[in-house]
Amino acid sequence: MASPDFSLSVADCPLIQIEGWDVTLGQFETSLSASLGTKLPASVGETVRQKGLLVIRVAPRRLWLALDDGFEAPSLAVDPDLGCSVSLGEGRVRFRMAGADVARVLSKCITVDWRAPAAAPGRAVLTSLHHVPVLFLRTGETACELIVPRSFSRSLSDWISGLDC
Repeated sequence: MASPDFSLSVADCPLIQIEGWDVTLGQFETSLSASLGTKLPASVGETVRQKGLLVIRVAPRRLWLALDDGFEAPSLAVDPDLGCSVSLGEGRVRFRMAGADVARVLSKCITVDWRAPAAAPGRAVLTSLHHVPVLFLRTGETACELIVPRSFSRSLSDWISGLDC
């Protein structure tokens, strides 16, 4: 897709999933917040940025830590009595999209209303694209990211590039 009103870049997405156990959730969140040096997002879809790290609440007890390019993963020791963590980075790719046409491009591939408060800048929405789970991150008025499974990234990149917006 050649357009001065749309840009697309694709890169690896270092990503860590952290989940707390229901019975110890309060203690888990207090410990994690102290380890990261920031408060955690309070509700699903909220994000908090801290020094090259985006903390995303993707479920009531589950957080994703998305690292910016070149940023080292924080050293986290999750107490197994409180929760667990796993790296998802090997299996995910980040699509960065920007420009005046980004909402039109997204309307052809995911079911997220660009104008809805749940999709406002700084918010995250788990959705799907052709039955494949993707995380939509609204990063600005005319910018967003999609975090998609690596196995799906090539076909998605080719498809978006072929759109005629």
